[in-house]
Amino acid sequence: MQNIYTFDGPNSVDLSKELAERVRARRLEKGLSREALSVISGVPTPTIARFEQKYLISLRQFLDIAISLGFGAQLEPLLSEAQFSTMQELEQIRKNKNRKHGRSTTNK
Repeated sequence: MQNIYTFDGPNSVDLSKELAERVRARRLEKGLSREALSVISGVPTPTIARFEQKYLISLRQFLDIAISLGFGAQLEPLLSEAQFSTMQELEQIRKNKNRKHGRSTTNK
């Protein structure tokens, strides 16, 4: 099967770094220490530090931090609508709209 999708944009490392920098900026804007954010979010202080410094965190902990900083509503629409850049992609999305399982791209 020919891949009709192209995914341009930042890679996961660049995006993780950008998100960590934004979390740190929002935390500092609110005057919160890492310890205070830890209490509010339930995410351990060392985990917050690791995220801000090395950009590593679990999705659940990232969501807990983002919600604690007041960004829950902005996260909710994430991935809620199909993204496409060509009419061929749009047709494939429409065709697969009600699929429950993916299809293997390897031959068995």
